[in-house]
Amino acid sequence: MTGDLRPGPGHRAGADRRRSLRRGRSTLRGRSLLRGRGFLRGRLTVATAVVGTVALATLGTVALPGVADAASSLREGFEARGRHIGVAVNASKLGDPVYAGIVDREFSSVTPENELEWDSVEPAQGQFVFTRADQIVAHAHANGMQVRGRSLVAPNNIHSAWFGNLTSATSLRPAMNRHITAVLTHYRGQIPSWGVVTEAFTETGARRWSRFEAYLGPSYIEEAFRTARAADPGATLCYNDFNIDDFTQPKTQAVYAMVRDFRARGVPIDCVGLASHFTTSNPVPTSYQRTIAQFAGLGVQVQISELDIGGSGATQADRYRRVVAACLVVAGCTGITIWGVRDTDSWRSNDTPVLFDASGNRKPAYYGVLATACC
Repeated sequence: MTGDLRPGPGHRAGADRRRSLRRGRSTLRGRSLLRGRGFLRGRLTVATAVVGTVALATLGTVALPGVADAASSLREGFEARGRHIGVAVNASKLGDPVYAGIVDREFSSVTPENELEWDSVEPAQGQFVFTRADQIVAHAHANGMQVRGRSLVAPNNIHSAWFGNLTSATSLRPAMNRHITAVLTHYRGQIPSWGVVTEAFTETGARRWSRFEAYLGPSYIEEAFRTARAADPGATLCYNDFNIDDFTQPKTQAVYAMVRDFRARGVPIDCVGLASHFTTSNPVPTSYQRTIAQFAGLGVQVQISELDIGGSGATQADRYRRVVAACLVVAGCTGITIWGVRDTDSWRSNDTPVLFDASGNRKPAYYGVLATACC
């Protein structure tokens, strides 16, 4: 595995870039329910035949309408397999009919890309603002989608100016626990799955330096999960990190050891989220399916919580296919969230890393995902 994909310390530069991007189905689902699962399975056979005949190598030049017709949408294909297919969204773009149309037609869940980050919901200490996140939640529920929350505690990605004034355990602990409790209480019953702690490890497997680590010690992660469980006993609680895709790497091993320890001691962790951001130089590792299976073997769900794959054409489509196939073969892998709607909406827009191009057209990667999910 290559080093940290994201520039600068951890996730900060990527998050800043995503912030700058902020400026700026129902009918299909009903139709699929009327068709019935038996008819859908019959249609899915068509996609297998099409992909088998044309092959992924031709996806870059052929529209493959037969694959698209096999299931009306990604949502329909993944729901037939008992998995969610989600997407990261920005509240400011939901007024764009092309953007919102893709979200509503293709996906069964959404994750607010930035709207639940610490500085977004608590811009001043003790003052909570949920307006933009509420907009996403309302839109999702109006269109029959679930919402996945994130970044309750992101040690390397907290930008609120007031946070820098917390310079002791006596000031930081109540601030952390108040933040978790306030956010989960506000969304109790509305957001069923949360990324409680995000990106707490370095590539060497050591704990990432942060104010949490410095003033509260390594037990802050456990405390965050226990606080989250108390605030919303029904929520699925996840640890989320990037570059934990290769089971042989020290960072992955460190996260695995933590989850195993938490499960053994009854710390309430339900899920591991893989933030899988692949590039041409950092491709899908050969051990990816093994990684998913190993985490699932600890008795937790595995969610591919952030997926994007740089590239284009057949190569990109094949890499997406491999990720989807790895998830589907492991029962404990409950779904995938694509990290952006169109390439131009992505925090990595220059890498054209998602399933729809700048105009909202389906890319070859879309058909690779759809065919793998539905057949």
